[in-house]
Parts: sequence; structure tokens; C-alpha cells
Amino acid sequence: MPLQSLSIPAQTKPAQGLLVVLHGWGANAQDVASFAPYLALPNYAMAFPNAPFPHPYSEAGRMWYGFPETYRFQSSAAFGEQPQLQESRQQLGAWLRSLESITGIALEQTVLAGFSQGGAMTLDVGLHLPLKALIVLSGYLHAPIAPRPSAAPPVLMVHGRQDQVVPLSAAVQAKEQLTTMGVAVEYEELEMGHEIQLSVLKLIKSFIAEKLL
Repeated sequence: MPLQSLSIPAQTKPAQGLLVVLHGWGANAQDVASFAPYLALPNYAMAFPNAPFPHPYSEAGRMWYGFPETYRFQSSAAFGEQPQLQESRQQLGAWLRSLESITGIALEQTVLAGFSQGGAMTLDVGLHLPLKALIVLSGYLHAPIAPRPSAAPPVLMVHGRQDQVVPLSAAVQAKEQLTTMGVAVEYEELEMGHEIQLSVLKLIKSFIAEKLL
């Protein structure tokens, strides 16, 4: 079953690109779509998919996979075989590949972004697709990336030093692994918690407008 999503068309035609944003654990597409007006990217169409699984504690919330009680947001090879993660990986990859036929915008002109668990999914799936760039907000690597992606897209990572949900050490671990693999990473630490502040949106806009257009 294809992922359900919200879409916002570009204000200019033809669109220069497509920005896809993945929500975090317990949130939904509407949550991340609410940030669209603050990005002020009139040349970009936007899409916001809902994760395939219902959240256990929120009627409106969705999740890409469930967390065991002992989970610590550190990259684990064994966690890469988690059944819900494998299902989300397959569905997200298929949905992203289908977007060109729907929007007319190629993957090479698509930026994939994600917050928290959505950031982990961005790295898991996005590094193996010919995307224009990846943006990871308060994210982590849930499993090592293997095999090494060829021609991996550049990555912007933004994390809060006071993040009480996904520890800063998880972002550092992800950055170090990606850098070791030869992925171009722009890494920013901000004085904030597990959140998306206006300063983060400005970094996203700058990353897209200045480096990718």
C-alpha cells in the first residue's frame, strides 16, 4: 500500500525541485507541513508522507517503527533487521521513486529531509538514491550504512546541544560514520532541545538556496 501524503505545489512553474520532509515518532505529515510557510521556497514543490504504522500512544500519530525499551539511539547492525524498519524502508523507497511520475520532478532534483526518527529514515533510504541532498534534523543512524553508497548526496545535519530525546552523541556518531564513508556532511550544533526552531529553518533554506540551486 503506498504511503499517504500531503503535497504543496510550487508557487512558480516549472518547479526547480521537490522537498520531501519525513516526520518523527508519534507525529504526522501535518506536523512537519506546518513549517512550509516559514521556509519561503517558492520554487520548490513539497511533499509530506505519513509513516505506515500507527503510533501506540497517539490516535493521530504515526511511526516508521517501534522502539524497544532498551533503545539508546546508537547505530546497531542488528536493528537494521527490525521488521517494521524493513517495511518502512521498502515503502518509503518505492514511494520516493514514484514521485517523478506524479510531480514531473526527477529524484536528482529532490531534497529529502527528516526530523528525529524521520531523520534516521532519511539517511537509511536517502543515501542509496540519486537525490539532490539530504537534511537530518535531530536525527541519528539506527543501523550502519552498508554497503558504502556510491555518489551519495550531500548531507546537512542539525542537532541541539540540549536534546533530551536523541542525545547529541548519536548525531556525532552518525556524522563520523558518514564522513568516514566519504559523504559530504555539513554539521551544525545549536543551543536548543529536540525541536525545530526558526534558526533551523533558516539553515535549511540557506542549504538549499545557496548550495543546491
